[in-house]
Amino acid sequence: MEIERKWMVDGWPVLDAEALPLLCTEYQEQGYLHTQAPIVRIRLERRGTDTKYVLCFKSEGLLVRKEIEIEVSKEDFERLSDLIGQPLVRKERRIYQLPEGLELEVNLVDEGLPTAFMYAEVEFGSEQQARSWDPAACGLGGYLSEDVTGQPGRSMSAFWANTRS
Repeated sequence: MEIERKWMVDGWPVLDAEALPLLCTEYQEQGYLHTQAPIVRIRLERRGTDTKYVLCFKSEGLLVRKEIEIEVSKEDFERLSDLIGQPLVRKERRIYQLPEGLELEVNLVDEGLPTAFMYAEVEFGSEQQARSWDPAACGLGGYLSEDVTGQPGRSMSAFWANTRS
């Protein structure tokens, strides 16, 4: 189960490293085989020298949805990427440590292209935790002010359908 909230942001967060420690930076490439439920996505995830290739299925839902991720081989990823026949979305993701064991994932999508934008996500352990979490409590009230969690059409699959199909 995936339980996450999403915000549109204008840049990387600006807080001192002690208040918001950067855990890691990840490079991703992803594409979609199907953009309506069940959504079917492939993704390359690279952290340093470690690279994973993931096939993902997502159900309908905005705040809460089922998610199944299966690691696949580089060869299968390349075959599926070729089947898509569109340039994959490129993302830089920076992951920051939040209080209570939560993590803030900030994504720069399609850097340098007219389609570029940034968004942030926080995944939660329960729907109640997601609904009650207040970004202002950790100094991010101004940064995470544009909550788009419940807005249809704000997913990466919708972005793909609008820019790649």
